Amino acid sequence: MNDRLTKSDVRKIEEEIEYRKLVLRKEAIEAVKEARSHGDLSENFEYYAAKRDKNKNESRIRYLERMLKTAHIIDDSSKDDEVGINNTVNLFFEDEGVEEEYRIVTTVRENTLEGLISIESPIGKAIMGHKVNDRVYVDINGKNGYYVVIKSIENTTDDSNDRIKKF
Repeated sequence: MNDRLTKSDVRKIEEEIEYRKLVLRKEAIEAVKEARSHGDLSENFEYYAAKRDKNKNESRIRYLERMLKTAHIIDDSSKDDEVGINNTVNLFFEDEGVEEEYRIVTTVRENTLEGLISIESPIGKAIMGHKVNDRVYVDINGKNGYYVVIKSIENTTDDSNDRIKKF
């Protein structure tokens, strides 16, 4: 795995693990007990659904704990005038003539539909460390790519709405 995580990512993962262990686990166990009390388990859909939900929760806990054990903690600070983690950037795509806003995040928070792009994505890799008005080539696969111009960089410190990506 070896995900690159910030201290904030680690904190959010630890919070999710704690919530899943202290709240969801108890609810899932109670749901299994309740469904089991309805009698014949061979035709008890509620029992199987409760067991499935309980197992999903336990799997997620194991996944997150393994992620923390193998993670590389990275610094999320950057210079004010350079693109770094947790910066919001406006990019001008030369080929399309459009400007779009993205926030640079770690892979566990990536959600392109919400404008959160990973430091491991082609755009993220290309623009990291660059400054406003830099024209940057985004390499897609070694043969193809496109140019973007960094129009603005804003330091974004509020990550309260960012969620750790579910798998």
